[in-house]
Amino acid sequence: MAININAKTTGVGGLETSADNSGNINIQSGGSTVMSVTSSGVAVTGSFSQNGAVYSTQPTFRNLIINGDMRIAQRGTSVAGIGGNGLNTVDRFTRELSAGGNWTMSQDADVPPGQGFAYSMKYLCTTANASLGSSSYFLIESRNEGQNFQHLKYGTANAESVTLSFWVKTNKTGTYTLEAFQADANRNKAHTYTINSANTWEKKIITIGGDTSGVINNDNGDGYRISWWLVAGTDFTSGTLATSWSNIVNANRVSSSQVNLADSTSNYINITGVQLEVGSTATEFEHLPVDVELARCQRYYQKIEANTSQYFDSGWVYTSSNFAMIHTWTVPMRIAPTSMDTTGTASDYRVAYAATGTPCTSIPNLNQTGVSAARIHFPTASVLTVGHAAAGFTNSSNAYLGFSAEL
Repeated sequence: MAININAKTTGVGGLETSADNSGNINIQSGGSTVMSVTSSGVAVTGSFSQNGAVYSTQPTFRNLIINGDMRIAQRGTSVAGIGGNGLNTVDRFTRELSAGGNWTMSQDADVPPGQGFAYSMKYLCTTANASLGSSSYFLIESRNEGQNFQHLKYGTANAESVTLSFWVKTNKTGTYTLEAFQADANRNKAHTYTINSANTWEKKIITIGGDTSGVINNDNGDGYRISWWLVAGTDFTSGTLATSWSNIVNANRVSSSQVNLADSTSNYINITGVQLEVGSTATEFEHLPVDVELARCQRYYQKIEANTSQYFDSGWVYTSSNFAMIHTWTVPMRIAPTSMDTTGTASDYRVAYAATGTPCTSIPNLNQTGVSAARIHFPTASVLTVGHAAAGFTNSSNAYLGFSAEL
């Protein structure tokens, strides 16, 4: 038995109580529940106001997806000629792509009106593949650390459901497949959704039941993925769609009705407002401050930029032809990066030494790294004096050093 506590709006004013069979204690206003005390805790609906301002009543960081509003794009805003795996513009959203056409990926200003978004992620087909091979595929993925998903209680009888909501716009109507994937347990669960109207923003809501068998490891590895399938050959569509959690069978991953978004260079897709939260109800999108969202993205990728004749970091000369620069990460990274992205030529990178700018003879290289800092070497001609202080800088407005700790 449970109880409803209601503030009356008709008849004699005051409080009234009534019984129900939900097992909850519901606090109501005018017969509508605004707060419930359940076996899982306190659930609040609606909003509250203070001094005329209205605030969401939902807890902060309820969205398990980082950069779901696509506003952070450290690597750049547009890349053309994409035909393989990788992450190019919008942070935290990667792709797997093989023989599924060529694409331009961009951070786009086309967004659903009145929802508070400034950007979406866009893929535009530039080379079509209307006759897919059996092994062709293209899927966009959000990959997430297992330690951030422990409260889902997977592998127990109390495994939690989660609800995914997102906005999507494409010219190609029809059936698409959404896949939840546990990397540690190698298990998946597939759902379909329908694009009803071409060139129209639509909001999709999908509830994904909890998995009582698969276990998400409590570590910083790849623990939980959400995948949007856009292209799939028969290797992935020829079986029975895995609508319940099960061990991965490739033939069961994608609906046999899945559209081929690569069949025309007129095709595109925009996605934004991606939110994954515990429970079976989608709430309004959680808009975080830009500095908070940027710091969350920098755990996985950081970029050191310097405008013309401005500096990266200081360090010391350790041989007559090498300068060692120490850079401390803005936030600790997920793992120690093992490679470094650069642009331009060696002469775009220089060492500020003895009031002169000595050009590099080859692109700087990553020498030692950790989750907190890195040592970067700038090779030069043999003109430096060992033990002297110096600094790394650039004479190019496009030069940068980029470091990845992506899943």
